Amino acid sequence: MRYPEFLKDNGIIGFTAPSFGCATQPYRTGFERAMDKLTARGYGLDIGDNCYSSNGIGISDKPEVCASELEKMYMSRANDVLISCGGGELMCEILEFLDFDALKAAKPKWFMGYSDNTNFTFLQNTICDTASVYAPCAATYGMNKWDMALEDTFAALTGKKTFFEGYDMWERESLKTEDNPTPEYNLTEKKLLVNYVGSRRVSSYEQISFKGRLTGGCMDCLVNLLGTKFDYAEEFNDRYAKDGVIWFLESCDLNVFAMRRAMWQMDKAGWFKNASGFIIGRPYAYGQEIMGLNQYDAVMGIIGKYNVPVIMDADFGHLPPAVPIISGSTANISSKDNNWSVEYTFR
Repeated sequence: MRYPEFLKDNGIIGFTAPSFGCATQPYRTGFERAMDKLTARGYGLDIGDNCYSSNGIGISDKPEVCASELEKMYMSRANDVLISCGGGELMCEILEFLDFDALKAAKPKWFMGYSDNTNFTFLQNTICDTASVYAPCAATYGMNKWDMALEDTFAALTGKKTFFEGYDMWERESLKTEDNPTPEYNLTEKKLLVNYVGSRRVSSYEQISFKGRLTGGCMDCLVNLLGTKFDYAEEFNDRYAKDGVIWFLESCDLNVFAMRRAMWQMDKAGWFKNASGFIIGRPYAYGQEIMGLNQYDAVMGIIGKYNVPVIMDADFGHLPPAVPIISGSTANISSKDNNWSVEYTFR
């Protein structure tokens, strides 16, 4: 696994829009305030051509234009790391226009984003053998006062911290509006982990530990990659069989039945054959139950057979705050006393 150089003090942060840009409110103001905050912290900025574009369908511009910007920014020496402007809907359509051989041969660079950006964070791991960061996109850093999770994210991006713990509270309903573009997280919900070992549910206060190499992302995107020419999950599994693979998975638009279908599809494709454990983020459909199926059975009905630890309702994904996930790295995961932690190692 290739690890990029961490962002240095006074380094240059590049912004690119391979999915949505920051063309509309509240994201435009959020992005502008984020740049102000990062400049105040001493960082330089390199703004991609598509950051304010809205010429595409489900992404900032035409797929070939988005691919060109991402590739250009990744290869550029004018920036040290890349942060995606936002998530979106159809980033998958840019993939056929990316030169993955050139990206794999290039000097590795941190790319950070989540949700639709799974289309690059995951393929960085599986095709380019390069680590990436699964964490909030650019406009989030315009927050009036950074949440601890955002401080953690930059501690990960700068290499100043390798051990992270979950957070006590989480946000069910955001206060973000066009008139209030950069609120702090609306932390109204008490976290309660739901843990399993195999198909057996265990107390979230009981200690469980596991280790392996992390990969994963948003299930909505992962299942679209499955079986395409961009599906290198088997090669990744074989390459890191001795490490074991920790899958981190979360979902956005999927209801509980769609989650179950996604888990079934990844399972039947052999993606989980070397799984040493799973971390499942809080789904956007948190608390949903349809015809007796809830978010826990949607997952455990498929992966319980692997007899490995599973931490559910973990702090990452579409219901913040989110622990930064260094995708592609090796990690030691532990859960005890209704909290979980991850310690990253870079080998």
